[in-house]
Amino acid sequence: MMGVKYWESTSLENMSDKEWEGICDGCAKCCLHKFIDDENESEPATTNQTQLGEKIHYTNIVCNLLNTKSCSCTQYSERTKLVPECVKLTKDNLQDIFFMPPSCSYRRLYEGRGLPSWHPLLNKNKKSVMHKVGMSVRGKTVSDKDVDLEEFEDFIALWPIEDLD
Repeated sequence: MMGVKYWESTSLENMSDKEWEGICDGCAKCCLHKFIDDENESEPATTNQTQLGEKIHYTNIVCNLLNTKSCSCTQYSERTKLVPECVKLTKDNLQDIFFMPPSCSYRRLYEGRGLPSWHPLLNKNKKSVMHKVGMSVRGKTVSDKDVDLEEFEDFIALWPIEDLD
């Protein structure tokens, strides 16, 4: 008989570093370029919140550091130095999770929705179920080195906001 799983008994804020890292499902949707549609701004800018009426748009443009087959960063420990706009999700900035897709396991737990059925922790620590049901970026992206980011509107994608369960 299986005991209580740590993600069911421990809040995100109280998880050890190892437990915290284990919550990441490895989908790599956090590596997608996103933008907020804001008619009042003429220049792109970073933000840590959305305003009333603003909507986050996901693109299928992915950070060039991402290995799109394994869905893992090739420079994980150095990513925020190499890509300054890369946000490292931590217990301290968890309240700023608005930019993560609805299927993100951190967001799901934060919102009280539990882990999705395809999560590696529920599938012998394998990503294969996640890839099979289409919840990762595998096979759906183009590198930001291969596109003109000024043309990002041509790359808006709806699949990142899908959540199966």
